[in-house]
Amino acid sequence: MSYFQDALSVTIEVLVGLYLIAVILRFLFQLFRVDFHNPISQTIVKVTNPPLRLLRRFVPGLFGIDMASVVLILIVGFVKLYLLTSISGAKIAPAAIAVMSLAEILNIICWILLIAIFARAILSWIAPRSYHPAIRLLDGLSEPLLAPFRKLLPSMGGLDLSPIFAILAINLVQRLLVNPLFDLSRQLL
Repeated sequence: MSYFQDALSVTIEVLVGLYLIAVILRFLFQLFRVDFHNPISQTIVKVTNPPLRLLRRFVPGLFGIDMASVVLILIVGFVKLYLLTSISGAKIAPAAIAVMSLAEILNIICWILLIAIFARAILSWIAPRSYHPAIRLLDGLSEPLLAPFRKLLPSMGGLDLSPIFAILAINLVQRLLVNPLFDLSRQLL
């Protein structure tokens, strides 16, 4: 790979990757009903709104899920890997790229949720009861994952063990779903 191809690959990886994360965050904010009046979520809405407005004309919602966001996530993930594959000069196999982009999207979702849970746990020690917009977003992202485990676990005298079990569940999703999808995409090449 030449220096130009390498620089172009890094640029695409960063710029398209950041946009993919923004679209995934918007989908997760909608799915978990995170406060859309938050300044951080308003920024993500402004960045992702133009293509979503167009897609919503053709892609209806389904059971309260914004399917236009899902379609945009899949398109951006596929385009990212397609561009990176074509720049590298490797053989382009659309089925392999589709499976790999799905695996990458699920992996990004898992990492976003893991980071939200870790950050929330650490901030609960450092800045309990803080009303910073970022902390409120972390609460909105992590609470739907932690609440079911809190219901299952007995009270531990103020010690919350639900983050441990939520992290374990996310890790299992990565090992049992994401990793096999990555392996399948490699086999399709």
